[in-house]
Amino acid sequence: MAQLEGYYFSAALSCTFLVSCLLFSAFSRALREPYMDEIFHLPQAQRYCEGHFSLSQWDPMITTLPGLYLVSVGVVKPASWIFGWSEHIVCSIGMLRFVNLLFSVGNFYLLYLLFRKLQPRNKAASSIQRILSTLTLAVFPILYFFNFLYYTEAGSMFFTLFAYLMCLYGNHKTSALLGFCGFMFRQTNIIWAVFCAGHVIAQKLTEAWKTELQKKKEERLPPIKGPFSEFRKILQFLLVYSMSFKNLSMLFLLTWPYILLGFAFCAFVAVNGGIVIGDRSSHEACFHFPQLFYFFSFTLFFSFPHLLSPTKIKAFLYLVWKRRIQFCLITLASIFLVWKFTYVHKYLLADNRHYTFYVWKRVFQRYEIMKYLLVPVYVFAGWSIADSLKSKSVFWNLMFFICLFTSTVPQKLLEFRYFILPYVIYRLNIPLPPTSRLVCELGCYVIVNFLTFYIFLSKTFQWPNSQDIQRFMW
Repeated sequence: MAQLEGYYFSAALSCTFLVSCLLFSAFSRALREPYMDEIFHLPQAQRYCEGHFSLSQWDPMITTLPGLYLVSVGVVKPASWIFGWSEHIVCSIGMLRFVNLLFSVGNFYLLYLLFRKLQPRNKAASSIQRILSTLTLAVFPILYFFNFLYYTEAGSMFFTLFAYLMCLYGNHKTSALLGFCGFMFRQTNIIWAVFCAGHVIAQKLTEAWKTELQKKKEERLPPIKGPFSEFRKILQFLLVYSMSFKNLSMLFLLTWPYILLGFAFCAFVAVNGGIVIGDRSSHEACFHFPQLFYFFSFTLFFSFPHLLSPTKIKAFLYLVWKRRIQFCLITLASIFLVWKFTYVHKYLLADNRHYTFYVWKRVFQRYEIMKYLLVPVYVFAGWSIADSLKSKSVFWNLMFFICLFTSTVPQKLLEFRYFILPYVIYRLNIPLPPTSRLVCELGCYVIVNFLTFYIFLSKTFQWPNSQDIQRFMW
């Protein structure tokens, strides 16, 4: 069975790479000049490729660290030595974009290894489910689209997934080092390095929590009763656990590589005067709480075969009726957060090349009340996501939702790209869905990708004051 799974994996990877190469060829023919953010990334990478690494050569409009450019030079430069290609060829737009296609192959393999590590392997059917899950996430529309442009998404995903994999195997020094590489691609990736540390801490807390529950069961201690009793028990346990020097020292010995990385990040922020480098005017942090609701909706849309079903809706409505006071409070709090903390970035309103422009214009901007009417959908989506993660421990969920909150809420701009990493981490950790749902999910992703690429390559337009060709994209 393992050998058969290997054949399936090789076939899936080969077919995906072949299709990607054909699409890459179509992109290269249609898009011979830098597009969107490439106008900053590609010239900077070409300067690095020519050996100009000085700060005076840095484009101040770039807000991320030079990880993408350094790795690109490390990949394309040896080609000039091995094949004797000229600098004009190895530093060309096509060659630099191809680096992300190579990252996409690495991401496919890492996703497969992560599914093998995270999901049980005691069922024959799980082999097909793992392959289908890997293939589905590899062609996840937003991530897959940016494999063909010179953006940081593919490399950022590669190093973050690699760090997570090493964390799962207990190689925490390597995980922290890879987390640093991910940070060099995008500063907010430090959150997912912290998540790796949180995963280790959650494991130890879960072990101690199970021991505590078993001890109370044997001693037949009376359970804590009343509203939020489970929350109070966990909080009490955490307070007692954190008061033990032995526990804290054990956690420190396990997570010191991540702590060291955290100190390095704090030093960077102190020296740089903030997390963003370059142009900070368009990347101001704020408490944009509805970003969390947008992520819930985004996840519900792209994982609807797993999160949206008559059974799920029925279970949700039953729970709402059973705990109507709690759900009323949650809904009122959500309405308040939407009312007081909704921000609209200038780019969201000004750039009609992004799909988010049309989502905002036709859903949120058309009717003021719409953002409040969607609150029940947010509540359902959040509950459905939490319900799908109930196989994970309460401490793992706590770590994940803290990292999710930290990675989304400070962002003022509604940008689907910011949801890619938390979505993939979420999707990796839910139980393997039935094959029929995976086929449905994969089919939907293929349709969305086909439409996205068709619109991008064929449905071009021009602005009234510009001769440049514009295209619709994520």
